[in-house]
Amino acid sequence: MNDLRAAGISRLVMLTGDNAAIAKETAAEAGIDTVRAELLPQDKTAELEKLMAGEEKKTAFVGDGINDAPVLTRADIGIAMGGIGSDAAIEAADVVIMTDEVDKIATAVRIAVKTKRIVWENIAMALGFKVAVMLLAIFADASVWFAIFADVGVALLAVANALRALKAPAPRNAAMERERGAEPCPAA
Repeated sequence: MNDLRAAGISRLVMLTGDNAAIAKETAAEAGIDTVRAELLPQDKTAELEKLMAGEEKKTAFVGDGINDAPVLTRADIGIAMGGIGSDAAIEAADVVIMTDEVDKIATAVRIAVKTKRIVWENIAMALGFKVAVMLLAIFADASVWFAIFADVGVALLAVANALRALKAPAPRNAAMERERGAEPCPAA
C-alpha cells in the first residue's frame, strides 16, 4: 500500500463482501484507510457511487470475482486481478493485471503516469516542429521537401521518445527491494 501512496494514490477504501471483523483486521494490517464490509454486489456499486460523488479525482476499483463485474464497469478505472479473476471481471475491467500480485497495481499506475507524460511530450514536440516549419515556410524559403522531411523526422522522434515507456519504472519501496534481495537504489 505504501507503493500505491508513493505512486500518488491518496485514499484507499476496501469494499468487500467478507466478514466485517476480518476485513477490518486485514485493512489495518495493509494500511487501508476505510473499510465497508459484508456488502452484496449491488451494495458495492452503491458504496462506489457514494465515494465517486464526493471525489473530483479518478476512482479505481480492484476486483477479481464475478460479483465485482458491475463495480469494475462503474468505476472510472476498473482493474481486474487476472490470475485469480473470473472471466466476467476480466471482461468488465479497463486494466487486467495477469498475476495475483497486488503490488503490480502501483507499477501499473507509475507506467500510466509515465506514458501520459510521454504522450504530452510527443504532442508538444510535434506541434513545436510543425509551427517552426510553418514559420520557415512563411518567412523563409522552405520547400515542400523540407516540410516532408521535417514531418517524417518528428514522427521518428516521437516514436523514439515513446520507446522510453518500455522501460518500466522500478519499485520505489526500499523494503520491497530488500525483500527481493536487491539493494535499494538511492532516490534520484
